[in-house]
Amino acid sequence: GVRLDKIPDETTILNFRHLLEKHNLGKNLFQKINKHLDQHGLILREGSNVDATIISAPSSTKNKKGARDPEMHQTRKGEEWHFGMKMHIDVDESLGLIHSVETTPANE
Repeated sequence: GVRLDKIPDETTILNFRHLLEKHNLGKNLFQKINKHLDQHGLILREGSNVDATIISAPSSTKNKKGARDPEMHQTRKGEEWHFGMKMHIDVDESLGLIHSVETTPANE
């Protein structure tokens, strides 16, 4: 139900990520997408660009558990500090297709 004309807020995206993690669906889903792309000759063959995007998260401990999400950490970009995760995205250089995504704490 995600549409490009109405992008969900950060809480919705984080809840979706946690749902995928809880049921171990993320890797399986991505493998199926890559298999489909490969069957149509659209999978990475050579050349790749990697981008790391910071996914912000609330640093507040004012929640039900009274704690920050243990997967989130601080990082500095230029002169600004951010709290959250990094999403590392590999993109096929010639086709512009994403072929792998990995999330890490922001400090990695």
